[in-house]
Amino acid sequence: MIENARAAKFSIGQVVRHRIYAFRGVIFDVDPVFDNTEEWWQSIPEDIRPSKDQPFYHLFAENDETEYVAYVSEQNLLPDDSDEPLRHPQISEFFGTRDGDVYVARDRSLN
Repeated sequence: MIENARAAKFSIGQVVRHRIYAFRGVIFDVDPVFDNTEEWWQSIPEDIRPSKDQPFYHLFAENDETEYVAYVSEQNLLPDDSDEPLRHPQISEFFGTRDGDVYVARDRSLN
């Protein structure tokens, strides 16, 4: 168990949006604390650089122009209850149906 880890506020399959930037997505993995490169963390402008001792989320993310994978700190996420559909092509690989603001994970153990 990681000493400084705290319980994640969001869960796998939940639809979220970024607090500052205009993108949203669905969570497909959670790190209890920062688990990316120092270079990546240092590339974030210092005035908005998040603390490392919080959960970080892997998202199938999208904005108006494109779809991508994002790595976002908990402090920068908000629930997205817009019911707007998501178009990211990888969502269907991990998730089946959508129930409100949550995608239901596929049973991937049958492969």
